[in-house]
Amino acid sequence: MKKIVTILALFISYNAISWGNVGHRVVGEVAQKHLSKKAKKELHRVFEHESLAYNANWMDHMKSESKYDYMKPWHYCTIPDDQTYAEAGTPHEGDIIWAINNFTGQLKSDTLTVDEERFALRILIHLVGDIHQPLHVGNGEDRGGNSVKINFFWKDSNLHGIWDSGMIEGEKLSFTEWAMFIDHNETGEVEELQNSSPLDWANESKAMRASVYEFNGKDNLTYNYVHTHRKNVERRLKQAGIRLAGLINEIYE
Repeated sequence: MKKIVTILALFISYNAISWGNVGHRVVGEVAQKHLSKKAKKELHRVFEHESLAYNANWMDHMKSESKYDYMKPWHYCTIPDDQTYAEAGTPHEGDIIWAINNFTGQLKSDTLTVDEERFALRILIHLVGDIHQPLHVGNGEDRGGNSVKINFFWKDSNLHGIWDSGMIEGEKLSFTEWAMFIDHNETGEVEELQNSSPLDWANESKAMRASVYEFNGKDNLTYNYVHTHRKNVERRLKQAGIRLAGLINEIYE
């Protein structure tokens, strides 16, 4: 019971905005380029003229409406350093791995109304992005880095915010420019990336987590930290987009 209460408290206080508006649109834009013809047709049926990038931030926007508060725990999961996901357990209100699997299953069931389908797709578009941000797989100690107060280029921030938006938006690129720059793949790379599960994606983020905290006691992160992690950010955004496309293709094929 104590473990459940602790995890619930972490969920309630965890109020991150994931990759930020630009990052999520990058994921959607990359995914759009890897959709099958059938998936594009089905998405047009559901979203009409709206792209994946257009819908990528819907879940964050809905944080402003209290009726959607039940979705907040779905943005992340908690896997302590010394535990596996199975050992940590899935909380009763769900988490990001549960939500991705749940709504993928609903969409594959072919029983949803168009409104329900749109809702489920908006959740998947956002959460596949979230799970690739390493601090959305939290260690259970600092609210996914939100409690780690640190300056970024001499301005007040926190570790989570630096990964959500600081490093991405600091590049001053549009989401279409980001997608164009990062979406280059070796032969077989797309298929390899898509041959994986949400649990795999979470474990990748967990494996990256230690390096995210490596700033040697500095209280201000600048060019060196960005240089160290830029390729990681690029890789995770690209992986998220390609895997999102793979998931949607699978649902509609």
